[in-house]
Amino acid sequence: MSRFITFTRTRVPFVLIALVGLILSPTLAWSGQKSEIATQRPNILFVLCDDLRWDSLSCAGHPYLKTPHVDRLANEGVLFSNAFCTTSLCSPSRASILSGLYAHAHGVTNNFTEFPADIPNFPQQLQKSGYETAYIGKWHMGENNDEKRPGFNYFVTHKGQGKYFDTEFNIDGQRREVVPGYYTTVVTDMALDWLERPRTKPWLMMLGHKAPHSFYLAEEKYQHTFDAVDIKYPETAFHLETQPKWIQERLPTWHGIYGPLFEWRKKFPDDRPEAVKDFANMIRAYWGTIQSVDDSMGRLLAWLADTKQLDNTIVVFMGDNGLLNGEHGMVDKRTMHEPSIRIPLVVRYPGLTAVDKPKRIEQLVLTEDMAPSLLDLCGVTPLSKIHGRSWKTLVESGDPAWRHSFLYHYNYEKQFPYTPNIRGVRTDDWKYAHYPHGDGTPDRHMAEMYDLKNDPDEKHNLIADARYAGKLKELQAELARVLSDVGITRDTMPLDEGIKQQLPDQKIR
Repeated sequence: MSRFITFTRTRVPFVLIALVGLILSPTLAWSGQKSEIATQRPNILFVLCDDLRWDSLSCAGHPYLKTPHVDRLANEGVLFSNAFCTTSLCSPSRASILSGLYAHAHGVTNNFTEFPADIPNFPQQLQKSGYETAYIGKWHMGENNDEKRPGFNYFVTHKGQGKYFDTEFNIDGQRREVVPGYYTTVVTDMALDWLERPRTKPWLMMLGHKAPHSFYLAEEKYQHTFDAVDIKYPETAFHLETQPKWIQERLPTWHGIYGPLFEWRKKFPDDRPEAVKDFANMIRAYWGTIQSVDDSMGRLLAWLADTKQLDNTIVVFMGDNGLLNGEHGMVDKRTMHEPSIRIPLVVRYPGLTAVDKPKRIEQLVLTEDMAPSLLDLCGVTPLSKIHGRSWKTLVESGDPAWRHSFLYHYNYEKQFPYTPNIRGVRTDDWKYAHYPHGDGTPDRHMAEMYDLKNDPDEKHNLIADARYAGKLKELQAELARVLSDVGITRDTMPLDEGIKQQLPDQKIR
């Protein structure tokens, strides 16, 4: 029985489909009977969340969130405890996941640019090698385009951000319809409907959740789960003495803790101590949406187990970018601070690591590494001339040549003028970020440098401390090196017009 009643207007009875399929193909992968192809190559279930912080899972130590189904992946697979995006923004990060390229190379440097059809991506590569591929849910590359994209046999998405309730979907380019219900449940229903189709090929299912992207709205059963939790602004919101001035200027804006908080605060700016109640309500709603994502993961894992495909499926759970929930007085992402750039990444696949021997990988792993890693695990021809690296060997046996630093790259957006241009380097233990003006003149803002080993919350900007002058030169040289490594020899960027106070256009929030 389908879980998604309105998915098709007329459906052939389930039993009839199964009987016809079995007559046509005795090796059909159906109800646990895997085809010869499916037993040779693993399936991939790729679950992508939007704006999910790295620490918003119980397996990552969150004190209040309970995510048992994602935790199961970590307890039976690999938890990448230092995974990062290289541009903390939805569209650029998603394009890097697909292509293995940095934003300057794939060209999606903001949330309004299409992923170029001529740039190879890993779903396309899997499709060429005989995989059946599907994408269902939030795509968010091309704000007003919900049409089918190359590389997928089946494609369901919507325009823009979508809504937590009753989103209009374009169903595989055949029709558009408003599907009633809570977004997370609806796209999970759609995914399970597609997965239940008879097939003789291995498959890739990419499921793109809206959650936990703003405007946070939990489904009814989770709307009061965290009411008893006392939530305050983070301590770092009040220690801005050594920070660049633009961070203080951001406080009353769309991306600051004294601003509208994605409409959870109706009168703003509001820096009164008692206004923290609006911030607390926002955080509780954010957490609530994540509980539904874990429910979705549980349904998908149960289906894989019931059909005896779990151990032949690479299950990936990750976020596209991190999120600032009040740290340094900021909400949203874009900046190079740890909550903004650090992402959750968990992979379960017995062909990579045994379920009774889970692993925790501490090395720096990037969004760009997903495409080469998945192709490597599936034995498919790799993409050429990309920036990412496969972590298969790293997980299996260790990789002495693995990276110890990476480039962070963000361009000022006129539509969201609350974050400067950023070029920075993050190493195993240190971080350096600077803010180019964009026209070749000296930086508009003071730079930042942190000793992450001794100051993981980035409370003390050491950029002006003469004791660390040598370390500063070392990090500046490393930044030049990682820029060159990804092919940026002439760095073009927009002009930084400064931090502004106006709200962004209603249509693109």
